[in-house]
Amino acid sequence: MGLSAVRTGRVCDEVMAQLEQLIAGGEWPVGSKIPPEPELVAALGVGRNTVREAVRALEHAGLLEPRRGDGTYVRATSDLGAALLRRARRSSVLDVLAVRASLERDAAAAAATQRTDADVAAIDEAVRARRAACTGGDRAAFVAADLAFHQAVIAATGNPVLIDLYAGLTEAMQRTVTALDEADDDPGGFPGHEELAAAIAAGDPVAARAAADSYLDAARTIAEAVR
Repeated sequence: MGLSAVRTGRVCDEVMAQLEQLIAGGEWPVGSKIPPEPELVAALGVGRNTVREAVRALEHAGLLEPRRGDGTYVRATSDLGAALLRRARRSSVLDVLAVRASLERDAAAAAATQRTDADVAAIDEAVRARRAACTGGDRAAFVAADLAFHQAVIAATGNPVLIDLYAGLTEAMQRTVTALDEADDDPGGFPGHEELAAAIAAGDPVAARAAADSYLDAARTIAEAVR
């Protein structure tokens, strides 16, 4: 599970640090259920009250979310992500889409100039997975594949601040994609995704931005029609 016994310093702070590391590192991804309290107590070698205090603090910070009768789930990967999530939940789809547009247009151009061979391979794999999910008929799988494609593009910029900001908006992005998906009979028909992957591979920032504009304009048209 990646936890080790706590022996020195402020015990609760050390427990929190280990839990945060598992969350930030992806071992406990967003949406996953964390191990039950007895397992955490045994792995960390601390008292039950210490574990409860640490988990409660992370709940207050917005990283964890208790679900009565079910357990505790990962809600966000960082304090930034938790803050963005709280704000996005009070925002409309159009507002979230406007933020997406601001980030993704510039990110598309940056990815075309900064991408590595590994980034190109990751984007190619993501666009193929998105295409397969589109034809598979599983809407949830398509939403996940679509988000994975956009995250691969953001990662290709090599900008850690942008990557963290986009990661913090992941749930809001998912809500937007889901809403647009439900409003469109053919969500996979959004233009621009294949073109964006090709433009990034070719190192063409102008074509990359135009491809991003294409799918963002299509998304905005649908969002305005159903608001």
